[in-house]
Amino acid sequence: MAGALDGLLVVSVEQAVAAPYCAARLADAGARVIKIERPEGDFARAYDGYVHGQSSYFVWLNRGKQSVTLDFKKQDDLALLHRLIARADVLIQNLAPGAAERAGFGSAAMRARHKRLITVDISGYGDHGPYKDRRAYDLLVQAESGLASITGTAEAPGRVGVSATDIGTGMYAHAAVLEALLARQKTGEGRALSVSLFSSMAEWMTVPLLANDYAAYEWPRLGLTHPFIAPYGVYRTRDDVPVLISIQNDREFERLCHGVLDKAGLEKDPDYATNKARNARRDDTNAIVQASFGAQRFADLAARLDAAQIAWARVSSVRDLSTHPQVRRVVFGSPGGDVAIPALAASWPGEPERLGDVPSVGQHTEQVRREFGA
Repeated sequence: MAGALDGLLVVSVEQAVAAPYCAARLADAGARVIKIERPEGDFARAYDGYVHGQSSYFVWLNRGKQSVTLDFKKQDDLALLHRLIARADVLIQNLAPGAAERAGFGSAAMRARHKRLITVDISGYGDHGPYKDRRAYDLLVQAESGLASITGTAEAPGRVGVSATDIGTGMYAHAAVLEALLARQKTGEGRALSVSLFSSMAEWMTVPLLANDYAAYEWPRLGLTHPFIAPYGVYRTRDDVPVLISIQNDREFERLCHGVLDKAGLEKDPDYATNKARNARRDDTNAIVQASFGAQRFADLAARLDAAQIAWARVSSVRDLSTHPQVRRVVFGSPGGDVAIPALAASWPGEPERLGDVPSVGQHTEQVRREFGA
């Protein structure tokens, strides 16, 4: 089946994670994405060599693209970029603050020339405020936005283990591009989009921020548990399997008591009858759950949890995820061989069984030069 974005041309002057994520999702939907790299290539190509000798980040985020290497200090290369932009529907860039303007393809100038063009500027802190010229990377914004302060354990802040800031920003950019494309169908005009790592994480932090702003509540670092809900946490089985449960309401707690804990009637005890009561004595609540779980083997406990319709999860490792029965995979090619990754999160009938290949550095430069010649 044809992709929803077939016929769309995206020019992405990109590196690292956030912009490549956005462009990769557009490519997955059928857009032609021309990735502009430095002559030495996107520095994310050198992050690691775990996938057929290539960077795991790079192969994940650059499937389905064409790679063109340009040096903007050379007039011929800059002229080629302008010819590409003139025919593009979307221009994405995540260079250092002000770099695109200095190189001669800033979004304001490009939008002034090309009314239908959608520009996407991805940056650390956006185009306003005292931090707008500051460089930023994923972990730095996890710290600056307060995300690290509520992640980890009581002893110390922690980093979200994947590049949550970059990925979240790429997701917001992708959604904003799709909205701009729909708006362009109505108005005939493009849109100037600005998406920053900081604004993305600030939005993710809304609930802790509201609790602080309106009730001076300081969100604690609790590891794998929740500040408002009990029981909610990890409990070890008799055969030492870590099992995480989340009891969201009093009806679920009643089912837990009857079907799993063998504590029928506990749900009527005023000390445990409501979530507020259980959370007020969370240590005692946790001790009751752990005593029961610790006496049961994982396989038996899992069956009882399912029968009682209790939400639960095993605390899995990355190796566990690799062989997880719930994981769907999709394949694409790379210069070193085929790569299988988790399938796209949103599925639909007729979705592609294979995604576009990962390009080598500058693989399509000469082809694009001929096609977009003066």
